[in-house]
Amino acid sequence: MKKIPITKTGFEKLKKDLEHLKTVALPENIRDIEAARAHGDISENAEYAAAKERQAFIHGKMQELENNLALSQVIDLKNLSSDKVVFGSTVTIEDIHTGKSIQYQLVGPFESDISRNTISVTSPIGKALIGKSMGDGVTVKTPGGIREFEIVNIFFKEQQ
Repeated sequence: MKKIPITKTGFEKLKKDLEHLKTVALPENIRDIEAARAHGDISENAEYAAAKERQAFIHGKMQELENNLALSQVIDLKNLSSDKVVFGSTVTIEDIHTGKSIQYQLVGPFESDISRNTISVTSPIGKALIGKSMGDGVTVKTPGGIREFEIVNIFFKEQQ
């Protein structure tokens, strides 16, 4: 079974999310089911049906998180070189055509979140950046078309 890279922060977040589901969300859901059951006939009880549906979702999410944790391989970002883009690098790239700069941290697929500027090493941009150095040009085929970037900075930081 192939291990999936993840930062220590990302791994801890998965563990925290799983713990929240087990200790908060599931017990709350069980109370909701009991309260809905107390209203009488469960065959026509929308609250009961919704609570049972939520319970199935929670169990599915717990299983997904447990699987992700089992597949994860924590990569230590300390002492990595900033010469080339590697897993965990934070990279500033500049769009060659617009001049706009953006900064991404390359992380594993379990922790990528574009709203936090973390992208997966398996994404088109992530794949294109891996192994490149400062000053290198990168051409990426995206759903919006071909985009060209230049790498202007590479460094390491643990995400928040």
